Order: sequence, then C-alpha cells, then structure tokens
Amino acid sequence: MRQIFEAELKALGEGLENMSTLVQRAITQAGVSLTSTDLAVAEAVIADDMAIDALENELDERCVRLLAQQQPVATDLRVVVTALRISASLERMGDLARHIAQVARGRYPRHAVPQHLTETFAEMDAAAVRLAHRISELLVTRDLALAAAIEADDDLLDSLHEDTFTALLGGSWAGTAQETIDVTLLGRYYERFGDHGVSVARRIAYLVTGEAAESVVAH
Repeated sequence: MRQIFEAELKALGEGLENMSTLVQRAITQAGVSLTSTDLAVAEAVIADDMAIDALENELDERCVRLLAQQQPVATDLRVVVTALRISASLERMGDLARHIAQVARGRYPRHAVPQHLTETFAEMDAAAVRLAHRISELLVTRDLALAAAIEADDDLLDSLHEDTFTALLGGSWAGTAQETIDVTLLGRYYERFGDHGVSVARRIAYLVTGEAAESVVAH
C-alpha cells in the first residue's frame, strides 16, 4: 500500500510540473502576442488554457481520492493539501496569461499598450516570464534560493504596476478611454500573476521547512 501511495504522490508532483510548464509557455506567448500583435499566438494562448484547466481538475480529483482512500497524516497530508493549493494557483496564473492574450486579441491589429508604456510592460513581461521559469525549476529542486528570487520578481512586478498608475493618474496622460482600461487591466493581470507565483513559492517553502512564513526571503 505504501508503494502505491508513494507512486501517487510522485504522479502528483509530475502533474504540477506539467502544469507549471504549460503556464510558463502561456505567459511567454501572451507577452509575444502583446508586443507583436500576433493574432494567431494570442488565440493559441486562449485555446491552450483549457489544457491547464483540465490538468487542475485531474490533479484535484487525484488529491481527493488520496485523502479519502489513504487518509494521510503528518508530512504526507501536508504534501497532498499543498498540491491542491499549488494547482489552484497555477490554474489562476494560466487564466491571467489568457486574459493578457485576450486584451491583445481585442486590439488587433493595433497594439494594446501605448508606445510610451512599451518599456514598462516589456519589463513586466520579462519579470513574469522569469518568475514562471523559476517556479518550474522550484517544483523540481525545492531550492529555497529560487523561492526568494520569485519574491524578488514579484516585488519588481508590484513596482512596475505602481508605475502604470503613476502614468495613468499623471497630468500628462492623453490616452483614450480604451487605452486607459487596457493599461489598467494588463497591469493588474501581471501584478496578480506575480502574487500567485509567490503563493506557489511559499507553499514549497512550507513543504521544505514546515513553517508557514510571511516571506521566504529569510530562509
């Protein structure tokens, strides 16, 4: 029975790694659709989100079966519950990448981001893609240095998000109503992407240390 349970836990981990890989691809391609106004790329991101959703459902069902049939305790219980929460965060990150692609598709063939904010959103995109790569690596290695780096990426996303508000609320903003909405939404999507990444990092840190910390930077 123990061997079966351990095989199920391994399958859970592999499922999360697969989800993370899909999310990494989604946010990368969403950024491409935003900067290149590539309609095909945007539509692919939107369609591919269904695969992330399906994986979350599969993992959640597997977790529920383990809880019901194996009744895990201590560390094993922590692993299963953490997997449930990580899958939810990864699914939401996929949704946010889809939302970015939807904004890009909605403005096709024009750019959704005004020219003077192109650099800001390029930095947000780079930070989000980097964060996604680090999550994929963290799920495999459980290296807490990566968890701390994810927190740093999120701090940068928060700062850049504030920069978009500064631009919107400054007296020099001359964007249209649609541009105002798009910049507001895109900034929020990237900022929330980082928040969910931090949630994943802290869940992994909890598995490694057994401590539910406010931040993983100190570990």
